[in-house]
Order: sequence, then C-alpha cells, then structure tokens
Amino acid sequence: MKIVPSNNPARKLNRADIDAMADKVRNWNRWGPDDEIGTLNFVGDEEVRAAAGLVRKGRVISMGLDFNFNGPQKGWGNRFNPIHTMLQTGTDAVAGNQDKIGIRYADDMVTMPLQCGTQWDALGHVFFDEQMWNGYDARLVDSTGAQKNGIEKTRDRMVGRGVLLDVARFKGGYLDDGYGISSADLDECAAAQGVEIRRGDFVVVRTGHMERCLDAGDWGGYAGGDAPGLRFETAEWIYRKEIAAICTDTWGCEVRPNESVDINQPWHWVVIPMIGISMGEIFNVRELAEDCAQDGAYEFLFCAPALPITGAVGSPINPIAIK
Repeated sequence: MKIVPSNNPARKLNRADIDAMADKVRNWNRWGPDDEIGTLNFVGDEEVRAAAGLVRKGRVISMGLDFNFNGPQKGWGNRFNPIHTMLQTGTDAVAGNQDKIGIRYADDMVTMPLQCGTQWDALGHVFFDEQMWNGYDARLVDSTGAQKNGIEKTRDRMVGRGVLLDVARFKGGYLDDGYGISSADLDECAAAQGVEIRRGDFVVVRTGHMERCLDAGDWGGYAGGDAPGLRFETAEWIYRKEIAAICTDTWGCEVRPNESVDINQPWHWVVIPMIGISMGEIFNVRELAEDCAQDGAYEFLFCAPALPITGAVGSPINPIAIK
C-alpha cells in the first residue's frame, strides 16, 4: 500500500494561537450552565429516526479492536494493555473443585485502563488551564472520579448518523506519520465520496495508521508516538459543522508530532473542553472502509454506547456501523 508522505508545517503554534482558537469555538453555556454532554445535544429524536432509515442491507460492522494483551499500549501515561484473568475455569469444573457449589461454570475478570483500546474520551478528560467543558472547575475531577462531565452522562446518547471520511483512500494510500489532515481535506474527501456532513453526525476519519501497524505485526509508536491526524485548524471545522462526535483510527486523533512545541496535544486542549465534543480513538475501520468502497455508501447507523462507569473520564466501547 502506498504511503502518503508527511506534510507537517514548518510554523509551530504558540499559546496565543491556542487561546485565539479557544475563544473562537467556545460552546460554554450554549445548552445552559448545567450541561455535561456538549455537542451530543445536536442529536435529537429526529436525527436518530433518520439514522435508523439508513439501514438497508442489514450489514453489521464492528469498529472495535480486540481487547487483549496484544494491544497497542506501551506505557504512555501509565496505560497498559488489558489483563484478562480467569476466576473459574473448565479445568476447575472437571477436577470437581466446584461440585460443592452445585454448578460447573467459568468466570473471569479484566483489569485495564479505560482508554487502552477502542474508546470514548469523556468531557472531563482534558482541561484548559483550570477548567473543563462548560467552565466547570478541573478540581471537580478528583480521586473519587469526575463529579461533572463523567462518561456516564452520555449513556444513551451515542447513537445517530455515522459518516466515514476515508481520507486514506481519497489521498491514495495510508497517511504517513506527521501527515496533518486539513479542513479542506475533510471537505474534499466528503465531496469525492458524495456524502454531506450534517449537524449531529458521528464522523469517523480513516488515516490507515492502525492498518499499517496491523499489517506489519508491530504497533511501533502507535500509542503516544508520531502519527497522522487532524490539524489544529480542524477545530474550527468541527465547530462550524456542528457534528456530535469525531473518531479516528489513531491513538489520539490529532497529528503528531504536534503542531506546537510548547503544548502537548493542542487540538485536544480546544475540542474537548471548549467545543465539548466527544472523541473516539483507536477505531478499527478497515472492514467498514472496504464495505463503503464497495457499495459507495459512506453513511450508516452508528451505535457506540459508553459503559456507564460513574465518574469515569473515558470508556471502552465496541462501536457498530449498521448499513
């Protein structure tokens, strides 16, 4: 597969650039001072009914990466891959160890960071200085969890019209590390696919980064290293389009190396706490991309409910596209 080379710009953003964008796209109080779900407010009954009408052939496609010890995590932020532990097994059953209980069975558990695989970032995940989404004090996320903007507030909101923007296919190959997807790239890709981005959409962007790693059998620097991704400028595109959520097949959605030498993940600084958008990361979109290319339909019913873990700032998911 061809690799589309990096286009990382020479000019690096400074703090003034970040502040200016934050002021331009701030949605605080747009849905009232008590809001905790941000741009998910763009999805109402009408949008869900319309999305359900996109199901025509009954094809169900998962965008979830398997949760196992072979995942992409390498220790960034103390994140590790899931640890699956059996509590009871078939060998226990056959050995007679469970006979006193009166039933033979298997049981298990998983230990993992909530953001180690395919997942949502909650609105309490990233702070802009001392505040988070809707102006809440960052200190409301403490050792007991998020008192505001926890992932459980979105438990019934992650359903609607999904749109795949297959930027990798549009550009002719997997995007190389450092390739920054511009607003123009997004618009031109949508036009080439014959799909319109609408208010309340769940937009999934394919870069090919995960597929590069899976094809090579090596995650390399996928988790926390250099990557293709969305340019900082796309914060304004997200704000203007009034989409519900943005998702990609990369670890952190935005381009790395970052466009700023002073700030880590500058795009995150703005889109989560200021715009209030839900962000999906580590999506496995290969199968969806192949299906969309075959039938020419890049819109679908999107369903990816978060686990309602009280006070959590992220949630593992198995996002589904139904066509």
